[in-house]
Amino acid sequence: MATEKELNDFLKSIEKRAFKRAVYHVRDEEAALDIVQDSMMKLASHYGDKPAPELPLLFQRILSNTTLDWFRRQKTRNALFSNMGDFQGDSDDEFDVTETFSAATESESNENPEVITSRAQLLRDIDFEVQQLPARQREAFLMRYWEDMDVSETATAMGCTEGSVKTHCFRALQALGKALKAKGIRL
Repeated sequence: MATEKELNDFLKSIEKRAFKRAVYHVRDEEAALDIVQDSMMKLASHYGDKPAPELPLLFQRILSNTTLDWFRRQKTRNALFSNMGDFQGDSDDEFDVTETFSAATESESNENPEVITSRAQLLRDIDFEVQQLPARQREAFLMRYWEDMDVSETATAMGCTEGSVKTHCFRALQALGKALKAKGIRL
């Protein structure tokens, strides 16, 4: 059983990554924040009594399901109010990757402004290309490489086979590599 401190520490450790993942999926910061908060509440209220090592995988599954629920609600809302523009969200808001990063470290603050600007542009380009991936590819990519989950954990969290995870990741890497290479970015 996870203690209250273990649960709190776990939630603190994943909040920024979970938010970033949710923003990649829904492309709306306010909705992403709601999704992450709902997921954290569900984990704490329904699974707080589980052992601490089980929490990461449980949380990833809850976050995926909560995100899917959000998309279902949006689809229903859009079908009901498709002719009522007042009910539509403002889609002009774009996610700025630089807003989610922590303040610059000491070494970064001494860097040349040109290098800092170049790095920020590179991060925006990568962020844009990740957002362009199909939903399942983006989800598999983020779980494997952002959340550092193994293939088995990712498959369990996504509700698919390990082969599907590998295929989604391969296609995501191919698409990202091709898109970034076209922009002249070599990583």
